[in-house]
Amino acid sequence: MFKIKPPSDELLLQKFKRTENLDFLGQLYERYMHLVYGVCLKYLKNKDEAQDAVMSIFEKISKELLTKEVDSFKPWLYVVAKNLCLMQLRSEQSKNKLIKEYENNSLHFMESEDELHLNSNEWEPNSLDERLKECLEKLREQQRSCIELFYFKELCYKEISENLNLDIKKVKSYIQNGKRNLKNCIEAKT
Repeated sequence: MFKIKPPSDELLLQKFKRTENLDFLGQLYERYMHLVYGVCLKYLKNKDEAQDAVMSIFEKISKELLTKEVDSFKPWLYVVAKNLCLMQLRSEQSKNKLIKEYENNSLHFMESEDELHLNSNEWEPNSLDERLKECLEKLREQQRSCIELFYFKELCYKEISENLNLDIKKVKSYIQNGKRNLKNCIEAKT
């Protein structure tokens, strides 16, 4: 008896490009899925993230192969897997950097310190740092109102919008600009 030789990578790739039938690509990808998983595990060092990456890579190549000319599938797939993992790691590093910058921000205390982030709905200016009180008073009325409602009354943007009869985009803008103005004012007083 003759064994039926499985179709070559090139043939499966041609069939996928011609028909856009994912079954052909799936058959091809399945041959190298364990290698892709190994690459992802090597870089991401997390089984769940590696498994997710294997699925993301399949989605990515199913689109890319329709427009790219690939001579040798296996080495090309390795590069795609490696690059996707490296991009994911860079993205995580960027997020971590932003989080650290946020934590080091001089206004971070407004959102984290117990005496400032009140659990009750009572706002007690006496418990605030004197510089903060002075700087709050220097803010324009709408900025100050939005800051107080957001940080001290813990209202969401929608609630502030309804209370002050302002568009939500305006509320976000007043809070963002108010935080920046507070930061500048407090830094000027130190």
